[in-house]
Amino acid sequence: MCATPTIRIEDPLTEQPQPPSGFALFNYGFRPFFLLAGLFGMLSVPMWVGLYAGHVDLNLVAAPMLWHGHEMLFGYTTAAIVGFLLTVVPNWTKVKARKGNILIVLSVLWLAGRVAFWAQGYIPYGLVMAIDMLFLIVFTALVMRPLIDPQYRRQLMFVPILLALVVANAMTHLGIAGLDVPGLDWGPDIGLRGLTLGLDATVVLIAVMAGRVTPSFTSSFLGHGDPTIKVLQRPKLERAVMGATWAILVVDQVLPVSFLAGSVALIAAVLHAVRLSGWQGHRTLSNPILWVLHLGYVWLIAGLVLKGLSDFGVLAAADGVHALTIGAIGTITLGVMTRAALGHTGRAVKAAPAIVGAYVLVSVAALVRLATIVWPEHSTALVMASGLLWTAAFAVFVAVYAPVLMRPRLDGRPG
Repeated sequence: MCATPTIRIEDPLTEQPQPPSGFALFNYGFRPFFLLAGLFGMLSVPMWVGLYAGHVDLNLVAAPMLWHGHEMLFGYTTAAIVGFLLTVVPNWTKVKARKGNILIVLSVLWLAGRVAFWAQGYIPYGLVMAIDMLFLIVFTALVMRPLIDPQYRRQLMFVPILLALVVANAMTHLGIAGLDVPGLDWGPDIGLRGLTLGLDATVVLIAVMAGRVTPSFTSSFLGHGDPTIKVLQRPKLERAVMGATWAILVVDQVLPVSFLAGSVALIAAVLHAVRLSGWQGHRTLSNPILWVLHLGYVWLIAGLVLKGLSDFGVLAAADGVHALTIGAIGTITLGVMTRAALGHTGRAVKAAPAIVGAYVLVSVAALVRLATIVWPEHSTALVMASGLLWTAAFAVFVAVYAPVLMRPRLDGRPG
């Protein structure tokens, strides 16, 4: 087995009274994409709530639910993923960090995709598809070389995840456009299959990323207080967890919404729960910027349980989807963005009270959305309330972190 690389998402730091002046948005990969993710999380969900309630008309070609799912996966989530990978890939592979013009180009491509997809009723859909897909294709090509380098073979697992996201985006667009894929008899549900593939690929990425950073940060935190407390990482369990998580992705494409799909999801949920139990999450309650990562992982487990039940026909498919998206993806991306932005800008890695409130708001948003299981007759009001809570959480993030992301590091170092 190869040695576990040192995780460096943050730097040792000291705070200074006054932040330096200047514009640093394109000095490091996390900066523009965490800001774009925050702004999009704040602005896109109110638009969806308006569409859902019938108060907004975007003249969409896509069904509103497909539009919403696409934008939360390939708009918000991919922005957060790209910001994360542009930050950690240089640390894990020692390649030069991207900055300047290439980040401007990537940001413009991401924005162009959002504009095109929102304006899909006014331009040829083939052009919408081409513009939107360009961002992920260019980014994947950009980071592919270090990921496939044999000396960094532990990072190779990110390649199929990124390729799956590209394929998932293409499938979603093909479904919206009503185009058939020669040799594939997926029928009119290819768009939904694409969203499922995108969500499952993101779940795999969370399993990989959380399995590296959460135990590492927790071990470091607990070691300062009591070196005898150990965070458990068991190689056999890790392989079983990842195997089951990848199996979800495969089965959802081959036999979706089936007994097998539900069984695999529940088995994966149990394995993830065992994995989490070794991470000593209950000992992190005094450190919100750490416990939020554990909380996000709890949502991942809950989402897999609900997905399994929905595959058995016990619950609606949307229940598992929203536990995984609002709960797991929302919480973990917010936790990672708030932590990495502080560490990489020379600030104390400590969540401000308002940000702790944002963490709570995201989980409450997920709970309110899932309350439709109990009160389906109030689904419209609950969906709108959930959307407002999510929006408030990301408005807080933008308010607190926009200056952090746009200004130079406090310690004067590059980045």
